[in-house]
This record gives sequence, C-alpha cells and structure tokens, in this order.
Amino acid sequence: MPSSARLEAGETAPDFTLTDQDGASVSLADFAGKKVIVYFYPAASTPGCTTEACDFRDNINSLKSAGYQVLGVSKDKTDALKKFQTEQGLNFPLLSDPDLVVHNAYGAYGEKSMYGKTVTGTLRSTFVLGEDGRVELPLYNVKATGHVASLRKKLGLDG
Repeated sequence: MPSSARLEAGETAPDFTLTDQDGASVSLADFAGKKVIVYFYPAASTPGCTTEACDFRDNINSLKSAGYQVLGVSKDKTDALKKFQTEQGLNFPLLSDPDLVVHNAYGAYGEKSMYGKTVTGTLRSTFVLGEDGRVELPLYNVKATGHVASLRKKLGLDG
C-alpha cells in the first residue's frame, strides 16, 4: 500500500537495513554520527536513473569531502544493482528494497504523473540526514538532470 506520509525536516529518519549490490547488509545505523544522502530512484539502468546515478558518481568526492555518504535505494533486485554499478562505475552503495518497506517509510512511493497518466511507483526523492539522524532536507519529485548541482547549492557546497 503506497504511503503518502512525507518526512519533514527535523524528524528522525526511519532506520533501515537493506542488502547492497554485493549482497552485504547495510543499515542506516552504520552511519550514526555521519551525514548521509539517501536517494530513491525508480529503476536501475533506465535513462533518468542512469543520469542521476552518474551525477552522484561524478560529484562523490566533493560530497565526501563535505562529510556526506551517498546511498541509492531502488526496488531492484541485487543482481540488477550490481550490473548497474559495474556498467556505470558507481562508487557508492546501491540498496535493494523490493518490498518497498523503506520507500514507504520515507514517503518515496505513491501516485505520480507519468506521460499524462497517474501511476503508482517510486517518487524520485532525496533525503539529507544530519549527524544526529534527523532529516535536514527532504526533497520529493526531484528531476534527474541537474539534481546533484541543485542539491550542492542547497547544501552550500558550491564555490
């Protein structure tokens, strides 16, 4: 059942444990005391998701130097994530959430408009989490192209 509850700035980010592209368990708790960017994307190896993932890949050093860890989350199975990571040279964990539990906890799954039709699916969303585990910046329905530049600007990382 799609969740319409959206996270607000200041809320504690829902904890999760998911499997990454290599079959390892990754928990949000693993990053306690660190700044984390969790982004949800609809499907590995699709044009928009590839654009967005490569944008994070190309900006990972500046994000890491500012103290951020990036985690990508989709409903894809781990083998699709591994293929995506390998083909695109992605340098951050891709997490599998096939049951949409984490998508729903973050309000990143629900109704959206696609080609003029209302469909239910992953809402391209990004969450910046502070060292205290709280949501600092919840961004819903982001555009794949130019998203990381926009995010860097919001985080004060430009210049």
